Amino acid sequence: MNIIDIERVLPHRYPFLLVDRVVQIDDDRIVAVKMVTRNEPHFEGHFPGHPVMPGVLVIEALAQTGALYAARLTKFDPERQVIYIMAIDKAKFRKPVTPGDQLMLEVTPLRKGGMIWKLRGEAKVGDAVVAEAEFMASIQPKPAAKPAAKPAAKPPANPAAPDPAAGPSSPNAASAAGATPGASSPEKAEG
Repeated sequence: MNIIDIERVLPHRYPFLLVDRVVQIDDDRIVAVKMVTRNEPHFEGHFPGHPVMPGVLVIEALAQTGALYAARLTKFDPERQVIYIMAIDKAKFRKPVTPGDQLMLEVTPLRKGGMIWKLRGEAKVGDAVVAEAEFMASIQPKPAAKPAAKPAAKPPANPAAPDPAAGPSSPNAASAAGATPGASSPEKAEG
């Protein structure tokens, strides 16, 4: 499977799509590749001057590989379904993963079929195991798309607020100046 095939199955996109290619898939296992590059955004802060791929992202790469495996062996429909990770057990991080590494992701089933899967993943750089974990995943119906939010209605103008364009002779301006609107002035009272 190339990246185009992977994107047809997984909803993830850069920078969170962590599987670049599947090199082997059969009933017993899947082997995929993640090319670790310096331009990935997490390396800016993890760690400055000493870039190391966060271990949780290595586990995420294994989980995405497991989702590709489960999708291939079921009647998974990416238009109607999504695969969620449910649990992570026995996670171990053995060596750091750095830019330039080719991360080999191997996932095998511990329990497969149906809506709940239990998988074991091992991530390697060369012959060295850098991380491993067991995880559970669930195939679920995709949530219905929410309708687009309508723009908020403009609140009505406040008629009691002073109108600066009206000038001091308007009732609103008089009110703002402390006079009572509609009260007669002394000149009008004499009649």
